[in-house]
Amino acid sequence: SSVIDPFLEFFFGLPHYQERPQPQQQGFGSGVIISNDGYIVTNNHVIDRADMIQVVLNDKRTYTAQLVGTDPTTDIALLKIEADSLPTITFGDSDMLKVGEWVLAVGNPFNLTSTVTAGIVSAKARNINILNAAMKIESFIQTDAAVNPGNSGGALVNIQGRLVGINTAIASETGSYAGYAFAVPTSIVQKVVEDLKQHGTVQRAILGVQIADITDRLAKDRNIHTLAGAYVNSVMELSAAHMAGITEGDIITHVNNSPIKTVAELQEQIGRHRPGDEITITLLRNNTSITLPVTLQNRQGTTEILTKDNPTQH
Repeated sequence: SSVIDPFLEFFFGLPHYQERPQPQQQGFGSGVIISNDGYIVTNNHVIDRADMIQVVLNDKRTYTAQLVGTDPTTDIALLKIEADSLPTITFGDSDMLKVGEWVLAVGNPFNLTSTVTAGIVSAKARNINILNAAMKIESFIQTDAAVNPGNSGGALVNIQGRLVGINTAIASETGSYAGYAFAVPTSIVQKVVEDLKQHGTVQRAILGVQIADITDRLAKDRNIHTLAGAYVNSVMELSAAHMAGITEGDIITHVNNSPIKTVAELQEQIGRHRPGDEITITLLRNNTSITLPVTLQNRQGTTEILTKDNPTQH
C-alpha cells in the first residue's frame, strides 16, 4: 500500500464528449497529472475529435480541460486544467525496466475509477502496428497487468511508484483484457510532452530511411551475418541519412551507444531526438562495422524548429 496510496492521488478519470449526431455520445479514458499546475498526459485516441474534454480528479473535483497539443505519431496528448497545488507523479526511467520486473497499471477500466492491477514487463520495444499515423513510432512496453477499455491514458508505474509508461492498447479479439497490454515508454512520453508544452507541436527528427527487420530469409538472400539490426531498404535523397553517407543495404546496429536489434528500437531512439541533433550511427556494410555522424532533420528537410501555428516554418 505504500506504493499504491500516493499515486492514486494524481490519477484521474477523463470522460470526454465527442461531437456526433444526436444523441451525444460520451467516452471515458484515463490520464496522469505531471505538474502541480495542471498539465495532464493521456492518449491522443482518448480525446480525438472531442468537442469537450472534462477531467474528474480522484477527489471528484471536475474541470474543463484545454487541449495543449497532440501527437498521433506516438498516441500522446497533453491537456491543461486551471488548478494549482496538485499532487504529481515522478517520471521514472523506462530504459531501466527489465523483462520480468513488476509493474502496476492504474486506470478507469469500464469507468471503475482508480483501479490498480499488477503484472510484469513481458517485453520491450514491441511493435504491434496499431497506430493510425503516417510516421508512427511504436516501441511499446508489453505487460500482463490487466488493462481494459477505460485504461487508455493511465499510468504504468514501477514498484517505486514512478511513471514508466502510458497505457495505450491491448491485444484482444474481444476488446477486453486477454493478457497482453501495451504502454508508451516514458523515454518517448517526456520528449513529446516537453515539445508540446514549448512549441505546441512535436519536433520530430527524421533520419530519412525506409527500414525493415532482418528475417532469416532476408539474411540468407543478402548474405547478412546477423539477425539483429534495422535493414535499410532505401534512403531518401538529401535526407539526414543520405547526407551522412548511409546507403541501401546497410544494417543499422547502434544509435550513439544504444544497440538496435529491431525497427521499433531504431524508431524509439530517433524519436527521442529533435531536428538539428547530432548523433552517431553504427552500421554494418558488407559485414564490416562503420560509424557515421548524422545531423537529424525535420520533416521539411531542415534543422529548424517548427511551431504549431507555422508547421512548415523554415
